[in-house]
Amino acid sequence: MVCALLQACQQQSSNSADLILSNGKIYTQNTSSAWAQAVAVKDGKIIYVGNNEGALALAGPATKKQDLDGAMLMPGLNDAHVHPTTGAVKKLFECNFAFSAGPEQVAAAIKGCVENSGDQLWIRGGQWSSDFFINHKISSPRKFLDKISADKAVVLVDDAYHNVWFNTLGLKILDLFHKNASIVGGSVAKSKVDGLPNGIVIEAFGFIKNNLHWSRQQYQQAAAYAIKAANRHGITGIKGTAMTGPEIQGYQDYAAQHGPSLYMATALMTPYGHREQPLDIMPLMKLREQYQDSHVDANFAKIFMDGVPTAARTAAMLAPYVSSQQGDNNNRGFLHVDPEILKQDVIALDKAGFTVKIHTAGDRSVRVALDAIAAARQHNGDSGLRHELAHAGFIDPADMPRFKQLNAVADLSPYIWSPSPIIDSVIGAVGEARGAHYWPIKSLVESNTAVLAGSDWPAAVASINPWPGIESMVSRREPKGVYPGALWPEQAISVAQALRIFTLGSARALRKSAQTGSIEIGKSADMILLNQNIFAVPVSAISETQVLNTWFAGRQVYSAEMAGQ
Repeated sequence: MVCALLQACQQQSSNSADLILSNGKIYTQNTSSAWAQAVAVKDGKIIYVGNNEGALALAGPATKKQDLDGAMLMPGLNDAHVHPTTGAVKKLFECNFAFSAGPEQVAAAIKGCVENSGDQLWIRGGQWSSDFFINHKISSPRKFLDKISADKAVVLVDDAYHNVWFNTLGLKILDLFHKNASIVGGSVAKSKVDGLPNGIVIEAFGFIKNNLHWSRQQYQQAAAYAIKAANRHGITGIKGTAMTGPEIQGYQDYAAQHGPSLYMATALMTPYGHREQPLDIMPLMKLREQYQDSHVDANFAKIFMDGVPTAARTAAMLAPYVSSQQGDNNNRGFLHVDPEILKQDVIALDKAGFTVKIHTAGDRSVRVALDAIAAARQHNGDSGLRHELAHAGFIDPADMPRFKQLNAVADLSPYIWSPSPIIDSVIGAVGEARGAHYWPIKSLVESNTAVLAGSDWPAAVASINPWPGIESMVSRREPKGVYPGALWPEQAISVAQALRIFTLGSARALRKSAQTGSIEIGKSADMILLNQNIFAVPVSAISETQVLNTWFAGRQVYSAEMAGQ
């Protein structure tokens, strides 16, 4: 009799849930049953979604139970376009100032960093506004920094992370201080007085990434910072964009020590800038083989097709920019890669199983990228891979239906769907008529285009925090109210539509929609508990949402209580 009872208890224990969350408002993202009261989890998987009675019936002696007290639980969010290591090293190791900083604030920040730099040679940091040198007339940006520090090499990125600002020593170390200095895919701005570099280098992201590196220990620290920041804001999946091998290694090192805390997809970096030959994809295939494992998916690649539609005027546009000076009335920006070469690239990557994320900030580069995807479909047939057009904020009406036709994804990032300094720079560059019609989110959703959302942190945004981005997607207003007005308010979408993009939409972009993005039986228990029901608060309060708990595969990876200790 005792033996039978013991066996029954053991059987009950083996079938019982590990975790039960009950008495909540659970937003499931399951269209057949959008809301539930309770969820039960076993071995990291969801085994029940429904009412309290059904969930609690699965409790056993070892089950952990949590009463949600009516709070909102939802699937974890996914950031499908972010530069996590770049953002983390910026926070941990660089010299920072606000996007709105003027010359005095920049000088003070750099001076302080120099004084505390010890024997460190480089002072790296940012981010200066795209319109910084329009709003502040500095005759020689290089000499401005030299006055602060001549014996430390200084490099400062702009808000878009495309253009950089050097002092003399920094230019000399990187062999850019001579009249014929040049970089692949960009340009070294020259002084009109002596023809020497004035300190500004246009389209220098790839150059900096290839020439200035961090240590393995720093990459490990950066990975830990980025993962914890993501979990703190309710993010359980990210796609790291333009990633290098040492950066990916940092996330593998973290997972090996602590266990994975989020899904990690990596869009591998390809050569940045002008290229006259098709990609050699063998190095990418070797990187994929080296880093692909159970918690890192390296089946993605990143190609930069153009720059940014700000004062730099480097995004490839169908119509000319507003003239910035006499003689540039027909400036339409430029493509990094010839359209025919891009077709060969996408065909080869598609055939090799890579999802391609193509940086397309201008409407011309959007069209060229769609043409390349069409060529891949024609050459390879439908591979099922959903190639992505990043920063597709300007889309010609004729190209809008082509996204769905080609099963291409509109990558909506960063979180600047509202007035901001960088939007002011865009409007100044492309003109009010075009600049006021930026980010056609509603049109994309209504045309049944697949859409993902990404912060692009640290480019143009100060944090990986998705909640201000969700609010501005719904309101088209700047959440803090610092910048008045709305950006193309007719393109606002609903809270439900925004959440679907940030959950299932972006999970699909990570190739993880079968595992995550909704609270359904059989899926991974990737869930977040919020301090407020964002369907029940004013839209203006969405950005203030706080995450109380984050679970990844049923394991609590963040709690507000733990963070406060």
